[in-house]
Amino acid sequence: MTDDPRRPSRPLQMRLVVEVDDHDEAVRFYRDVLGAPVELEAHGDGDERVTILDSGRATLELSNRAQVEMIDEVEVGRRVAPRLRVAFEVTDTGAATDRLVAGGAELVAPPTRTPWDSLNARLEAPGDLQLTLFQELGE
Repeated sequence: MTDDPRRPSRPLQMRLVVEVDDHDEAVRFYRDVLGAPVELEAHGDGDERVTILDSGRATLELSNRAQVEMIDEVEVGRRVAPRLRVAFEVTDTGAATDRLVAGGAELVAPPTRTPWDSLNARLEAPGDLQLTLFQELGE
């Protein structure tokens, strides 16, 4: 069966590529503290280094400004989100937040129950990434 040229094939994987100043610290945080296992590590002839971590299922969430402002208001109480924010679903937002703060993240807002029935926390993490940790509370 051949692909229909009018309909592109669907993506197989999404990778968020983040340039970090301190590769070792970023890997330590996301691998050891967040718990994302290493999928691939590669080093070039010079100082080139890349580590690909498995962070579970990837989705692309596209939100307009009003939606981002509303989420910031619910989670943080004010506008704080940069243009890109990474959200990780976890099984226990409180424990994950404590672990990430102890591991070097800065707490922006503690776990907060949202109107859409999740428990969300906001953090600033290595790689200049703002993170949302979320736990689905509904059925």
